Amino acid sequence: MRPVDMQPIGAELAIKWEDGTENFVRLEVLRRACPCAGCKGEVDIMGNLYKNPDKPYAPNAFQLTRLGLVGGYGVQPLWADGHGTGIYAFDYLKRVAEAAVN
Repeated sequence: MRPVDMQPIGAELAIKWEDGTENFVRLEVLRRACPCAGCKGEVDIMGNLYKNPDKPYAPNAFQLTRLGLVGGYGVQPLWADGHGTGIYAFDYLKRVAEAAVN
């Protein structure tokens, strides 16, 4: 499923999906769910997870600077602290948004 519109509104990202449903996800939740290797780690062929130690987020880490489309499958946010390597596939974005409601 693909989003047809995404707009940051205050501290949330509003997402309207092609089926007409909408989600509102807090930007802090979205940032903490960053799927990049630096944030979530990487798994080798044997299934071992290699991850950097957790570090505190800067106050501007939850401010969205830009949201760019990546091909036809995802979005890549750029955060005010300069982090921008996470690519959120649309299905992952939907799961994060729906999990934030529960």
